Amino acid sequence: MYIIVTGAAGFIGSNLVKALNARGVADIIAVDNLTQGDKFRNLADCEIADYLDKGEFIETLAAGELDGAVEAVLHQGACSDTMEHDGRYMMDNNYRYSLELLDFCLDQEVPFLYASSASVYGGGRVFRESRECEAPLNVYGYSKFLFDQAVRRRLAQTDISSQVAGFRYFNVYGPRESHKGRMASVAFHFFNQYRAEGKVRLFEGCDGYGNGEQRRDFVFIDDVVKANLHFLDSGASGIYNLGTGRAQSFNDVAVATVNACRAAAGEAALPLAELRSRGMIEYIAFPEALKGKYQSYTEADISQLRQAGYEAPFATVEEGVAQYVSSRIGS
Repeated sequence: MYIIVTGAAGFIGSNLVKALNARGVADIIAVDNLTQGDKFRNLADCEIADYLDKGEFIETLAAGELDGAVEAVLHQGACSDTMEHDGRYMMDNNYRYSLELLDFCLDQEVPFLYASSASVYGGGRVFRESRECEAPLNVYGYSKFLFDQAVRRRLAQTDISSQVAGFRYFNVYGPRESHKGRMASVAFHFFNQYRAEGKVRLFEGCDGYGNGEQRRDFVFIDDVVKANLHFLDSGASGIYNLGTGRAQSFNDVAVATVNACRAAAGEAALPLAELRSRGMIEYIAFPEALKGKYQSYTEADISQLRQAGYEAPFATVEEGVAQYVSSRIGS
């Protein structure tokens, strides 16, 4: 029996594969699209049973070749570029593909855990897993929202016997994200900027926030993986926010990143004001392309996650970024 991980060479997918390996699980079918070939590096230290290209995988499912051979599907595969404007591509990749996998899992009665996104909430101020809170700002968010709606309809059916669990990821950061380019986390970009130039750049204020004071729910990848595996074990179904429940500013991430780099060099930590005065943190104009499409504030309501039995604490930005920087410097 196999565990299928889609998007397995991606950020969250590869971390899930590595965590399954740590449990002694190697009967894993890794599914991805390696058009961006460098992503293979995320799987180079992992143990898998087989790799299938996404197109080949869909054909294999349709032919019934995996019927009765799957223990669970962890569906992380998606186009995650929030600036992608090709709606047809986005809907085919994020919505139709997900529906095919959902139907397969329901037919086979195997657990289906999948990646949703906090982007479904758009510019709202309440981040609760409820229809009235959802208003995506871009086609990426809409593709995730529409699939969540399909899941809700399935879960409302009384004859569903297998697990279906979706996780609305907030701002995830951590190892194995370097292939994401511009869509990598701000912690990733701040680290690279500081190592290359001795300073980091943040957006100026917008939407009533001061410079660098826009706030997001930043969640460390280790916590995301732990939550996924907890639900795989528990069998609970539903759609859940997966964030820390605590918004922190981009300034917090910048300070944590710079000070983690300074600590690695044997230098003392400095407060925000001192980092700004020394030119280690500076602000740039807010991009025109992001106006009206930007979430200046997110904070997960994790009450449903807790009610479902997930009790583990989440790392703060300061804790998670310190671990992340340590892994980057040591790699």
